[in-house]
Amino acid sequence: MTISRRDFARAAACALAGTVVEKVKPGVRPHPSASQLAWQRDELALFLHFGVNTFTDREWGDGHEDPAIFDPTQLDARQWARTAKAGGARALILTAKHHDGFCLWSSRLTEHSVARSAWRGGAGDVVREFTDACRSEELRAGLYLSPWDRNAPVYGDSPRYNDFYCDQLTELLTRYGPISEVWFDGANGEGPNGRRQVYDWPRIFGLVRRLQPRAVMFSDAGPDVRWCGNEAGVAGDPNWSSVDPAAVPYPGASGGAVIAALQHGDPHGAVWRPAETDTSIRPGWFYHAAEDERVKPVDQLVGIWLTSVGRNSKLLLNVPPTRDGVLHATDVARLAQLRAQLTSLFAEDFAAGRPVDWRVTGRRTAVAHVDLGKAVTIGLARLEEDIARGQCVARYAIQGTADGRDWRELARGTTVGYRKVDRFEPTAARNVRVVVEDAVATPRPLRFGLYRGA
Repeated sequence: MTISRRDFARAAACALAGTVVEKVKPGVRPHPSASQLAWQRDELALFLHFGVNTFTDREWGDGHEDPAIFDPTQLDARQWARTAKAGGARALILTAKHHDGFCLWSSRLTEHSVARSAWRGGAGDVVREFTDACRSEELRAGLYLSPWDRNAPVYGDSPRYNDFYCDQLTELLTRYGPISEVWFDGANGEGPNGRRQVYDWPRIFGLVRRLQPRAVMFSDAGPDVRWCGNEAGVAGDPNWSSVDPAAVPYPGASGGAVIAALQHGDPHGAVWRPAETDTSIRPGWFYHAAEDERVKPVDQLVGIWLTSVGRNSKLLLNVPPTRDGVLHATDVARLAQLRAQLTSLFAEDFAAGRPVDWRVTGRRTAVAHVDLGKAVTIGLARLEEDIARGQCVARYAIQGTADGRDWRELARGTTVGYRKVDRFEPTAARNVRVVVEDAVATPRPLRFGLYRGA
């Protein structure tokens, strides 16, 4: 039986909706599963783009690479994990297979893998060393398996390739213990036979659910985590974690309405599907020696953190291993500097331990007030909702006064969610209030911190 692309898209949309909607009771706001909540609390994860492209100096391989070129003679996955932990990351994701089809493990389904490489005499397994290193440092391990495979002869023969892809996915999800995130994209080009592939997303998502039930799945369309809509490190504003599952029906869907849905979510959406913000520490995703002097400076990385984690998202920062198989010293130093800057930024919370007066002032409004005890200079505020119960705030203002009379607006925002961070002109204030001006339900108490911000 031949199944059309439209039928597959419709089935995928149903599968995406069904994985989460069934958990939402009528009249109850969507909220995260235990796995989604743990994923959000990671805040920062590292993406490791590594493979034959590292050795050909390309971003996209064509599938015709000689596996023998893959030979990272000093590969040290423990260094990756130690660097991630020192930089404040709690998880890592490895490109187990990119679009070129080269597998970083020995797959029985293809010869385009490390088994045909010079590395470890063909007996190595990068995925094994990666997952072992993550566990040794108590980090969560995730894997990316590109749907597009430019090497597989069956790519474009949709039923046969879907079998091939699910078999490869089964290898990855049954050999290496618990996997916290399975990362997909909608990449879809012509196969060696000149035909386009129709992915069986309902089958793929169902397979992950069965083999790794605690893993979250990322793709443009979810079903657990969605893309933020760009690779610039900027989450949407507003950024709702709830979405309408029909707005992005399958991974790879395109158009302005799709990007808007990915960027902003939907305050009235039926499912919980928070945004992941992915960007690279370098201009490219794979390592290129020519980019060693173009690693993002720490101030830019702090800005990216503020527009991702600070906008109710999670930051997935790509840091690619070199041809030696280690993270470059410049990248390692930047990650350490990023953590040091963030630690300094949030070192002294003037609101810590101070009683907060929370008052609901209307059906969709509320005010939180704190007396800091004395006038202090503040330039940064951190707001948080208890997202275990869902997301509520739609518009707010932060106001401060030094004398108790002349209130000045310090910042204004839309959504809060897991975390919203606002930077503003440093101002002397003793009393600060957060005014919830609109919400999608009766506002619940907010957690917040106030910092110097410099």
